[in-house]
Amino acid sequence: MGFWGHLPQQLVNGLVLGSVYALLALGYSMVYGILRVLNFAHGDVFMVCSFAGWAALTALLKSRIAAYPAVTLLLVLAVAMGVGVALGMAIERFAYRPLRKATRLAPLISAIGVSIFLQNVVMLATGGRAKVYPLTSVIPSGLYLKVGTITVSSTGLLVIGVSIILTLGLNYVIRTTSLGRMMRATAEDIEAAGFMGIPIDYVIAFTFALGSALAGAGGVLIGLYYTQIDFSLGFSAGMKAFTAAVLGGIGNLEGAVLGGVVLGLAESMGTAFIAPVYKDAIAFAILIICLILRPNGILGDDVPEKV
Repeated sequence: MGFWGHLPQQLVNGLVLGSVYALLALGYSMVYGILRVLNFAHGDVFMVCSFAGWAALTALLKSRIAAYPAVTLLLVLAVAMGVGVALGMAIERFAYRPLRKATRLAPLISAIGVSIFLQNVVMLATGGRAKVYPLTSVIPSGLYLKVGTITVSSTGLLVIGVSIILTLGLNYVIRTTSLGRMMRATAEDIEAAGFMGIPIDYVIAFTFALGSALAGAGGVLIGLYYTQIDFSLGFSAGMKAFTAAVLGGIGNLEGAVLGGVVLGLAESMGTAFIAPVYKDAIAFAILIICLILRPNGILGDDVPEKV
């Protein structure tokens, strides 16, 4: 098969990968939308949660629950997302809140410090060894969906399905709940929101928790999809998610999803039709081109120049 024969399959592969990038990019965008700072520890929250999911899955497979694969997967996701919530709230409380009135550079340095700390903790805990998700114990390898020349594995369908459910759930929380309205008000004007009685500290902590929960789910999904994880996973995934958030328009949730999907598609196409070694270069080349042509991202708002 030539280019056109391989294209549909690569589009599906890119959609699967982009779904994970979108979950991570949402966390970046939510935090930036409220605090106007970049949480560079977000990728390592993703990595820690991936290991937490692996530990939960390994433990559950030794219990009677293993006889119910759907329940096992739900519990693994719940554990990873719970770890993400705890980590996100801890990072906000100890790495961001004390520096909220400091210079813009201070929280960035603090986040990088947290990222290095988490990487080293996991490296020491695992001896620097990669861990393998026992995928076939919960998802039979023979399950797949085939439509024409396109083959979608059961794991790929799981990744896309869970990502869509979580994204819709996030949209519901932000658009319809009282907490969501408080988040939007805080993102619009944090000082005015405080004057109106909105508990700013609580809203910011909730935002970190929500974004980190999505990162936790993404960590499990990427572990199930690629089956192998290591302590350096967070840096690469975090940079890709940051690229996706900027590409879509950082601070814009719809843009984060779009940016994640576009980046996933570009990386899949580059891997298949150029060379796998250039996949990271392709991602950052797209970011540079976007910043030159559309500095505010695809769906980002144009900011008027100050006179």
